[in-house]
Amino acid sequence: MALFALTPGEPAGIGPDLCLLLAREQQPEALVAIASRALLAERASQLGLGIELREVGPGQWPHGPAPAGSLYVWDTPLAVPATAGELNRANAAYVLETLTRAGRGCLDGSFAGMITAPVHKGVINEAGIPFSGHTEFLAELTASQQVVMMLATRGLRVALVTTHLPLKDVAAAITGERLERVARILHADLVAKFGIAAPRILVCGLNPHAGEGGHLGREEIEVIEPTLEYLRSEGIDLVGPLPADTLFTPKHLEHCDAVLAMYHDQGLPVLKYKGFGAAVNVTLGLPIIRTSVDHGTALDLAGSGRVDTGSLQVALETAYQMARAGRRT
Repeated sequence: MALFALTPGEPAGIGPDLCLLLAREQQPEALVAIASRALLAERASQLGLGIELREVGPGQWPHGPAPAGSLYVWDTPLAVPATAGELNRANAAYVLETLTRAGRGCLDGSFAGMITAPVHKGVINEAGIPFSGHTEFLAELTASQQVVMMLATRGLRVALVTTHLPLKDVAAAITGERLERVARILHADLVAKFGIAAPRILVCGLNPHAGEGGHLGREEIEVIEPTLEYLRSEGIDLVGPLPADTLFTPKHLEHCDAVLAMYHDQGLPVLKYKGFGAAVNVTLGLPIIRTSVDHGTALDLAGSGRVDTGSLQVALETAYQMARAGRRT
């Protein structure tokens, strides 16, 4: 039986609420929330939810999914009590401890994968802890040299060559070496973690009209196309570079398994328009499975009961599917 770790993220945000709301129904796999039991109990009371919190941990892992109305919890104490909607830098280390426990549990085989609710990067940095995000933290924890950000919703997957860069720096960051590494990781994880035997990947150009034959930029001619051609010679199915304004149309998308976009706001606005609230963030290139919600901490909604569990449910389903695909390959 597979066991999965769930980290609720920022304790003052909606992550704890999402975990508790999710526990109203039985999951198809055993799911362990790595969180403060006291926090979950207090938030359940605030939300009027009668969720039974069942304590588990190393040496006493569950042997099946928790029944509806209950949640397995590996108690991870807060530094100070958390109030819904009120950030407290004293609990920054707690957030990172939950991620560390989940990541190490995946590495040692205790967990088949980890699913993360949103963290608040600002309050962690205000606590004096350098932190740029889940992706970078888990890359360091797992000693992964290159990771790739991919967002997915039903019917569309979009991976990124560059992520959080100012637009003025993007062109210089798209080197042949970087593009090759990212494309290889995307291809390999579509095979190994999604069970797609021969994935077909559409690749965006960087410039309008994919450079218009060099008249609107030469990155396609000098960097992107030679790299794609080299990878094609090894049998990787890469189509492009294609103009991004026409790539994201049914004619193209119905014949591909993923899109590789050159930068953040080239690919993600389309994906979020198609599936916001029902999308998942997947970190590729890790030796473990990690999926996440596609939204933030929503401090103003914490403790209100007015939250949508859709993205977390998709993140869970994706992690379960990836684990099953991995077992088949």
